[in-house]
Amino acid sequence: MKRLAFAAGIALILPATAPAEAQMDIAAGAAPDHPTVTVAGKSYTPFGILRRNMGTAADQLEPFPPHRIIGNIYYVGSRTLSSFLIVTPQGNILINTIYQANVPAIAKSVAQLGFRFADIKIILGNHAHADHMEGDALAKELTGARVIVMAEDVPALAAMKPGGKRHPIDEVITDGDMVSLGGVTLTAHLTAGHTPGCTTWTTTATENGKPYDVVFGCSLRSPAVITPEIEASLNRSFKIVRALPCDVPLGDHPAEYRMVEKHARLQPGGPNPFIDKAGCTTEADIQEAMFHAILNEQAPKH
Repeated sequence: MKRLAFAAGIALILPATAPAEAQMDIAAGAAPDHPTVTVAGKSYTPFGILRRNMGTAADQLEPFPPHRIIGNIYYVGSRTLSSFLIVTPQGNILINTIYQANVPAIAKSVAQLGFRFADIKIILGNHAHADHMEGDALAKELTGARVIVMAEDVPALAAMKPGGKRHPIDEVITDGDMVSLGGVTLTAHLTAGHTPGCTTWTTTATENGKPYDVVFGCSLRSPAVITPEIEASLNRSFKIVRALPCDVPLGDHPAEYRMVEKHARLQPGGPNPFIDKAGCTTEADIQEAMFHAILNEQAPKH
């Protein structure tokens, strides 16, 4: 296990706009419409989960109102694609730059919260898919931040070149490594399956003098065909996620932690709806049920 600490002092470039290109709507056939599982009274199919996560092309680009989640952790992403800002005295951390086309909107959301996009010193991601990490190159250009990635996702990130830009990789980490800045430490947990380097990040945040365990979950959504390697990875990942200390469950898609519903319940002086210990394994329950249903469906029938 290694610990990476970063100090301020990187040369910065002020944010600039980039052309926003419409993303793709999730069309029928993008995922199977079977099997069906029911969890906590709700039914799900692989296609339904994908559509829930991605929404429409407009949802993927439209900024959701930026807001404080807990302590020094803020939401700066779109309606269906998560991006999180962690504020520290020595500069800030951004988790998930989303698509390149989302980066100007993320910068605007950061500014609306009263912070400077140029003060981002570290860029992290949950996993090497374009809807979560394609914007790394542009965000680095605009901030000078260091891009830190999980080793197992390096090949996929190296092939991710929006507009021909080389994907920046400044540091490569492995399972259990910690990244620290300004008194904040995030721990990387390899929760592979969705991608080989799918990374769940954990940290603590303080609210009203009390510390809370925060989990930035990586997708546990299995592919339509589960290989023995992916089966082993997901079996390991479900165990890891269920064992993590958790008071505030977050995810790389807002639907995974019911952001819209919780945000609507925010009231000045009221209880924080994002503190949801009971919901810490809800997404794992859904995805593990689907995982086993797919395995059962693809098993040889005698």
